[in-house]
Amino acid sequence: MISVNHLDILYGDRHLFNDVSARINERDRIGLAGVNGTGKSTLLKIIAGLIETDAGVVTRSRYATIAYLPQEATGLPPDRTIYQEAETAFGETLVMQKDLDRVNRELAALDRHSSLFAELLQRQEDLQHRLERTDLFRVKAEIEKVLMGLGFGTSDFDRPCTALSGGWLMRLLLAKQLLAQPSLLLLDEPTNHLDLDSLTWLENFLLSYDGALVIISHDRAFLDKTTAITWELSLGRLTVYKGNYSKYAEEKEQRLIVERASYENQQAKIRQTMRFVQRFRAKSTKAKQVQSRLKQLGKIERIELSAGEESVSFRFPPAADCGRLVLEVAGLTKNFDGKPVFEDVAFQMQRGDKMAVVGVNGAGKSTLVKMLAGLIPPDRGTIRPGHNVMLSYFGQHQAQELPPELTLLEVVAGAASDMTVTRVRSLLGAFLFTGDDVEKKVRVLSGGEKSRLALAKMIAVPANLLVLDEPTNHLDMASQEVLQEAMAQYDGAIIIVSHNRFFVNRFVNKVLEIKTRRASLFEGNIDDYLAKSREMTATEAGRAAKRSRETERPPETDRPDKTRGKEARREQAKLRQERGARLGPYLKAVEESEKEIERLEKLKTDLERRLADPGLYKNEAAFAECSREYGVVTRRLDRCYFKWEEAQSVIEEMEKDSATGPPPSS
Repeated sequence: MISVNHLDILYGDRHLFNDVSARINERDRIGLAGVNGTGKSTLLKIIAGLIETDAGVVTRSRYATIAYLPQEATGLPPDRTIYQEAETAFGETLVMQKDLDRVNRELAALDRHSSLFAELLQRQEDLQHRLERTDLFRVKAEIEKVLMGLGFGTSDFDRPCTALSGGWLMRLLLAKQLLAQPSLLLLDEPTNHLDLDSLTWLENFLLSYDGALVIISHDRAFLDKTTAITWELSLGRLTVYKGNYSKYAEEKEQRLIVERASYENQQAKIRQTMRFVQRFRAKSTKAKQVQSRLKQLGKIERIELSAGEESVSFRFPPAADCGRLVLEVAGLTKNFDGKPVFEDVAFQMQRGDKMAVVGVNGAGKSTLVKMLAGLIPPDRGTIRPGHNVMLSYFGQHQAQELPPELTLLEVVAGAASDMTVTRVRSLLGAFLFTGDDVEKKVRVLSGGEKSRLALAKMIAVPANLLVLDEPTNHLDMASQEVLQEAMAQYDGAIIIVSHNRFFVNRFVNKVLEIKTRRASLFEGNIDDYLAKSREMTATEAGRAAKRSRETERPPETDRPDKTRGKEARREQAKLRQERGARLGPYLKAVEESEKEIERLEKLKTDLERRLADPGLYKNEAAFAECSREYGVVTRRLDRCYFKWEEAQSVIEEMEKDSATGPPPSS
């Protein structure tokens, strides 16, 4: 569908792209990996046609359509509402509809014998056929589905675009790209501004998307679920790995081990040959052998190690001793402009607890952690730190709030006046600021560098309770993994707001959900919380169905016992039939899903066996087809599992309701 051929871009003496070639096939699911600064966003812009290249470097099939989501929102027309802006994704379809309306009006006004009548009639037929293919009548439903899936309420549809913040503008821009249904979606950090609910919705949407995807994301769980191929950009070169991000990380580690062993073996042979040459170079009797060895040495194709790319390396300092109870929150309430954000929030943190705060955007997560850090006063309620608790806060915009005129050294030294210059330099070095870098002004740093500096500043302050709001923003995957490990090893307490599930899932043991102005505490990590949420949703759906049935059931009237007994038995039989009728579709769905799961799992195993064969990679077309088929099967399997779980949950709830219902009359 689209191919990149021998892309070569040089900046100064550094290759941004060095003979990069790649191909995107229909329905490919590609994750683009690499540390910050390797050119990932630039490559997406080149594929999208936003950056020009030499003729023939990027080739596209005639019918391929491309939609590109940048990291930052561009300006939207000020005279449109949110709904009207989303509607522009169907611009061509709406133009056809207007054209058809005009043709209909002209036909109604024309005489049937007019010379234009037959021509307009043909035009009407053509437009109707084209509109039927576009499914115009589903446009409104699709717009509402996508906008609501990304967190907009129906009350937001008529709001002007100018009223939206940057994060909500990005959601609207993402909605437009999804509604356009292009052949290829290029998404640059699509999850940055999404809460957990919207992120889950986007994953499910992309799993059933018919086009191809190329995604840049620092959310490992998101990449693992939505991609089946990984492109790695490193030091100007592109390497293709089969599998999602986790499989890519495993395979890359194994490749580096093999590469290192081959390199060391070759170096040992070269050293051995050079020792022979140096020992016998001066002896005429060995001259022929020396020359022969030198020729052999010259013919060796030298193995070059993949250059290592630096990553952050640090550990939090040991937390100071404190009481068993670290924090107690009771009755916490906050209002803004008379509108409640949340009410009566209550929880406790024990020593060593690590808690994630989740909820939709606007639920009050950032407000809560700012209140815990003492930056915003509560309207009501209490926040009681435990004995000897020292709190350190990292804000969502902490990196942007660093003083631009100070040097890196001054920023960290100012936060921890008791640290020597040597210790400050060592701490900055752990965050990749070495040598003269520490004398740089904050204003010249990139977004990722500012985030690393803000983390270094936080670590410089002794603490046993860390409160963090989106600490992984602008951090590449390698830096996230190191920070994740450091938090898992940290012996103090942590309260964290993060949309990155994979990042927090490993170390949190509690989840505080803020929803509809209330807070609920769940034990376990994010996976446990999501499973419990699905279970609660299914239970509530079953209860709602039960309430609906009870409302529809006619009341009993006073009748003779014999008549009432017969009618009661008939009623019970009728209820059993109705229960069987209600269960029937779900039982059928479970049975069909189980059969399909069995078939797809076998097919997936066969495909994995083929993909494990090194010979497959020699045939590019066969590899591409096998890769595409693997992605399709994986997505179908995910949908089947979801369908099975939904149907099974409803069946269990119905059976539970039946078991607790009134016994049959005799």
